[in-house]
Amino acid sequence: MTSSEHTEPRRLRMVAADSWRFGLIALIAFLTLVDLFATQAILPSLVARFGVSRATMGFAVNASTFGMAVAGIAVALFGRGIDRRNGIWISLAILAIPTTLLSQTDSIVVFALLRVAQGLCMSTAFTLTMAYLAEHFSARQTTSALAAYVTGNVASNFFGRLMSAAVADTFGISTNFLIFAGLNLFGAALVWLTLQKTSAMMRADGMGEPARAAWKAPLQNAELRACFAIGFLILFVFIGTFTYVNFQLVATPLSLTPMALGAVYFVFLPSMLTTPLAGRVAAGLGPSGGIGATLGLAIVGLLLLLAASLPVVLAGMALVAIGTFLAQAIATGHVSRTASRDRAAASGIYLAS
Repeated sequence: MTSSEHTEPRRLRMVAADSWRFGLIALIAFLTLVDLFATQAILPSLVARFGVSRATMGFAVNASTFGMAVAGIAVALFGRGIDRRNGIWISLAILAIPTTLLSQTDSIVVFALLRVAQGLCMSTAFTLTMAYLAEHFSARQTTSALAAYVTGNVASNFFGRLMSAAVADTFGISTNFLIFAGLNLFGAALVWLTLQKTSAMMRADGMGEPARAAWKAPLQNAELRACFAIGFLILFVFIGTFTYVNFQLVATPLSLTPMALGAVYFVFLPSMLTTPLAGRVAAGLGPSGGIGATLGLAIVGLLLLLAASLPVVLAGMALVAIGTFLAQAIATGHVSRTASRDRAAASGIYLAS
């Protein structure tokens, strides 16, 4: 047997192993952020249940982003001392608590606070997972691993919203939150069973600086500062767009039903196919060129949302999703590659931004 005949089966085994690992990464990402997006799909129903304005309900639902920012900063400061696997699965297990309580509350204030608590847990798991991937994959594989993680985020957008709309419309809002609490616990069990146990990172660097100083190095790097600003803009545009487009879709002249509103989120399907290409886009255009091109695509999508035609609005939503998720995948990969020393701090600041 020739050397090439020996090499080919080995290469196929490596490809299969990578596919399995990247699929697992995508599933963990799905279970980490599914609560963030699913609640947005039932905004009109929540407005009716709590009897508040659309602006008030939108603020309460998106209060999770405040918790995400706080947790991102906390991980940036203290992430070196946290065992990655334990931090991820414990965060997902605790996430089930506020998710369960959301099924019981009738207070808009308590609802908002529980969403903040959800954000704290989701952000901690998200940031530690990004650090875990950057620390356990080669430089070549890191971009693909992070693209798989962002693809899982796309899936949580699509399947989470679709599931939330269907369950809330059929069984009610309370049952909806209980089902998602079950998904939180499944995510915790999956992480505990599949990720390698890791040691906590050094609490101080080689120069004896305390872990609290970990955030300084990323902020002193101009490329990372630019990525943090881009991360803020991506999240700002995405959250704002897909929160308030719900109200446009249920209002005249579009007038969609809650179930039809859930089906609208099939617009995320193209993103699931394009996001894994982030590594190729970054390699071909460079990080800055890739981010610029993909955000340009998102801007075109935003302009289409101004139309009163449902097909045009759906096309705009699809372009916004494709552009923002590709940009996020490229940016997160660049952050992990550029922050060679303390990736948890860089990832935490990126998410907090």
